[in-house]
Amino acid sequence: MIYESSPVAIAIFASFVLGVVGLSFWLGRKGQSAKGYYAAHGEIHWFVNGIAFAGDYLSAASFLGICGMIAFYGYDGFLYSIGFLAGWIVALFVIAEPIKALGKFTFADALDARFNSRGIKLAVAISTLIVSIFYLIPQMVGAGHLIVPLLGLPHAVGVILVGVAVTLIVVTAGMVSTTWVQFIKGSLLVFFCAVLTVMILGRGLEVNAGRAGDEDLTAQVRTVTPEGKVLVNGQPQTAENDLRAVGTIHALPARYGDARETGPLRPLEYLSTLEDSKVVTWSAKKHTDEQGSHTTYSPTIREGKDLLKPGGYFKGLSSGSLTDRLNFASLMLALFCGTASLPHILIRYYTVKDAAAARKSTVVGIAAIGGFYVLTLYLGLGAMTSGYLDPTSSNMAAPLLAKSFSETLFAVISAIAFTTVLGTVSGLIMAGSGAVAHDLIENFCGVQMTDHEKVRAGKIAAVGLGLAAMALGILFRNFNVSFLVGWAFHIAASANLPALVMLLFWSRTTKQGITAAVTVGMLSSLGWILLSADTFEKVYGLSRAASPIPFSQPGLVTIPLGFLVLVVVSLLTPRPTPRQVSA
Repeated sequence: MIYESSPVAIAIFASFVLGVVGLSFWLGRKGQSAKGYYAAHGEIHWFVNGIAFAGDYLSAASFLGICGMIAFYGYDGFLYSIGFLAGWIVALFVIAEPIKALGKFTFADALDARFNSRGIKLAVAISTLIVSIFYLIPQMVGAGHLIVPLLGLPHAVGVILVGVAVTLIVVTAGMVSTTWVQFIKGSLLVFFCAVLTVMILGRGLEVNAGRAGDEDLTAQVRTVTPEGKVLVNGQPQTAENDLRAVGTIHALPARYGDARETGPLRPLEYLSTLEDSKVVTWSAKKHTDEQGSHTTYSPTIREGKDLLKPGGYFKGLSSGSLTDRLNFASLMLALFCGTASLPHILIRYYTVKDAAAARKSTVVGIAAIGGFYVLTLYLGLGAMTSGYLDPTSSNMAAPLLAKSFSETLFAVISAIAFTTVLGTVSGLIMAGSGAVAHDLIENFCGVQMTDHEKVRAGKIAAVGLGLAAMALGILFRNFNVSFLVGWAFHIAASANLPALVMLLFWSRTTKQGITAAVTVGMLSSLGWILLSADTFEKVYGLSRAASPIPFSQPGLVTIPLGFLVLVVVSLLTPRPTPRQVSA
C-alpha cells in the first residue's frame, strides 16, 4: 500500500514523542538512587500504578496485533484478547500481595527471598533477559510498521527511532518516568479507542453495490516480490493504482438490500448486521519460481457469520485434528499463565508502598485492560469493513481504521500507538537492566557497588538492550506482533510460574528445585519454539514438515514440566530450614 505522510500527522506525532521524552528528563531528578531508579521509591499511588499496569501490558500485541488478527481472521483474533485478560485473574488472586512482600527491585529478589542462592539469581536473571528480549521483538516490529505510513520513512528507521526514544526514557529517570509514561499512554489508549469504537458504531456498515461480484475482485491481486516491492495486477504500485484494499467492498448486508449504508448501529446490532453480511477478506499465498519466492494477496468474499465464529485462524477449533487442538489449547494455557510471570509486569508491584496497594492497583489494571479488550472486537471488525486495510500488513489495521475517518485521527491514534510501544518497551528494558545490574553483577558476581554505580550499571545495560531490540525489530519485521508475543508468554509461563507458585504455596520447595524448574522451563520452551513448524517456516524458510515438533505452541508440555521438575528436585534435596520456611 502506498503511504503518504502529512504535515499534520508529523506535527501531532512529534508533539507526542517529544512530550514523552521531555517528561522523562523532567522526572530524571527523582530517579538518582537505586531504589528510585528501579522501583520509583515505592511511592507510586495505587490508582496511578493500576493504569500504568494497563499502559505496560497493553502493548503493540494488544493494540496492533489483536486488531489486525480480528480484521484479517474474524473472531479468532479476539481469543487473544480473552487469553491476555484471563491471565490477570492469576495475578490478582495468586501473585499480587505475596510478590510485593517478597521482592525489592527484581523478580529474582522474590524467588530468592528465602534462600540467598547464587543459582536462583543466575537462572532467573537469564530467564528475565530472554523473556524481555522475546517480548521486545514485537514491540519494535510494531513501531517500525507505524512509522511507514505516518512519516513516510522505512521500517528500519521507525525501529531505530523507538529504540533511541525508549533508551532515553529509561536512562534519564528509570522507573519514575517509565511509570508516568505508561500511565499517560494507558489513559490515552483506552480513551481514544473508546472514541474510535463510538465512531465505528455511528458510521455503521457501508455498501458499495457497484463492485459486488467476484469477477471484480480478481483484478485486485497484489504481489510482494522477493525484494519487498508491491505489485498490483503485476504492475509496480503507484498512488494511482493503489486500491483502497478492501475498501472497494466494505460489507454487503443482506438485510438492507440495495441500501448504501446502514446508519448508526448499537453494539449488538452491529454484530448481528455483520453476521448477515458478506465481507471481503484477504488471503495470502506463497509462490516459488526461478526469480525466487513471492507472495500474492487475493480478495475473497466471505459470509459474516463465518467470520464471527471460531476456527478461521485457529484450525484446532474447526478441523478436528488432535494436533491442531493441542496447539490451540497450549497457546491459551500460556496466555492464561504467562501474565503473572512476565518480569516487566511483576516489577510494577515494587513501585507501590504495601501489599494492599498492590492488590488495589491490580483491580484498577484489570478494569482498564478488560474495557480495552472488549473494544478490540469492534476495532478489528471496524478495520475489516473500513476500506483501508493493507493486505500486506496485519499490524496496520487499527491506525488505518482511524485514517478512514480523518487524517488527524490517524495521526493521533498512530502517535498513541507509538507511545504504547514506548511504554511497554521501557518497562521491558527496565526489567532487563535490573536483571543485569542488580541480579547478575551485584548479587551473582558479588560486585559491591555504591548507589550511584548501581544506577550507572542499569543505564549501561539499558543501552545494550535497546541496541539488541533495534536489531531484532528489523529482523522480524514481517511477523504479526500478537503471534510473536505469544512466544514470550510461553517462556515466561514455563520458566517463572512454576517456581513462583510453588514457592508461595509449598513449604517443601528448595533452592535447587527453583533453580532446576526455571532452567528446565526456560530451555525446554525456548528449544520447542526454535524447533517448531512455525519457526521452520517463518524464520528459517524451511518446510513445516521438516520440524520434529508435533505442534508449535509449547506451553501444554513445558509448563507442567516446570512444576514436575521442581517437585522432583525439591523432594530429592534437603528440606528448607525452619527459618527459610517462615520467611
